[in-house]
Amino acid sequence: MEKKKAAKFLANVPLFSGMKKKSLKPLADRLIERKFAAGDRIIEQGNEGFGLFIIASGTAEVRFEDKDGNVTVVNDLAEGDFFGEMALLDDQPRSASVFATGETLCLFLNHIEFIARMEKDAEMGVAISKELARRLRRSLAS
Repeated sequence: MEKKKAAKFLANVPLFSGMKKKSLKPLADRLIERKFAAGDRIIEQGNEGFGLFIIASGTAEVRFEDKDGNVTVVNDLAEGDFFGEMALLDDQPRSASVFATGETLCLFLNHIEFIARMEKDAEMGVAISKELARRLRRSLAS
């Protein structure tokens, strides 16, 4: 995805929608495109998280496996949805797996790149924190 288009795309992703253009462009410059076929595992529960994925096109589903091996689909994802956001902020293992359910193009933002940008841009950290708090409140209410 062209960098200019990537910045505009990020502006419509809830995690980044509260950010100013001057903050979006440096993030867009650091995005890496990753393509997945239907059935491909994008991230695996329990593995180390290295960053955030944003679905640019396609679909995916989030699956959680309990300690007895029972798998539950906990969310369906489509264009503009994101996952792995906790890996941007901590070094904890992935809390669920995500599988592509169709041809899927993701934009990946590395944890190290994200932290470097956030250290230079306090407004970015505030905008991201607000969206993460909104998501946590929604998940607790369901």
